[in-house]
Amino acid sequence: MRFGVVIFPGSNCEQDAVHAVRHLGFEADYVWHGDTDLSGFDALVLPGGFSYGDYIRTGAVARFSPVMGEVVRFAERGGPVIGICNGFQILTEAHLLPGAMLRNSGLKFICREVPLRVEDSCCEWLDLMPGDIVHVPINHNEGNFVCDPETLVRLQDNGQIVLRYAEEDGSVTPDSAPNGALDSIAGICNERGNVFGLMPHPERVVDPVSGRTDGQHFFTAIARRVAEVAG
Repeated sequence: MRFGVVIFPGSNCEQDAVHAVRHLGFEADYVWHGDTDLSGFDALVLPGGFSYGDYIRTGAVARFSPVMGEVVRFAERGGPVIGICNGFQILTEAHLLPGAMLRNSGLKFICREVPLRVEDSCCEWLDLMPGDIVHVPINHNEGNFVCDPETLVRLQDNGQIVLRYAEEDGSVTPDSAPNGALDSIAGICNERGNVFGLMPHPERVVDPVSGRTDGQHFFTAIARRVAEVAG
């Protein structure tokens, strides 16, 4: 299993992602934003950071990097792609995922651990049971997910909502989303389930040295699926 971790000017979480993947026993290599050859990779990671300084809006410039054309084609062929934080923002700008990101409702940068409730979804990146609670840190200024009413209904009906911000007991209240995200959405996938975007940072809770290992689930499940497909 070989992961490609894409680096854009301004990315700052690529080393975390590579460390997490390698800690779990998989291969990981960096992919520069100007590269156009993704052959040999089984899955792609778009890491967090501030690609191109978040000029215009988050992910808007990175979406036009040469590598993104190949990322889109990789995803369209069914290749697994995960976008974490800034990576999620880039996936929405590239129209690989619906919706958009606004400034956090409190207009403040948020950096803390949050409980997330796993939803019943078609996402190939996660195999936890619906209702399970994982604790993962967030670290963002523009994580306020929004979409139009029709898109929200489609996300709900198609099982594309993967994670919601929740309370410790698993309940979801109007105040559960620290950033004001619509319907407390923390992560979504495409209809096929191979493209997954989330604002929290699972790569930061993979190594036990961090105090938690909840993030391991976000990488081991896809590795098993890829192995099963490969036979």
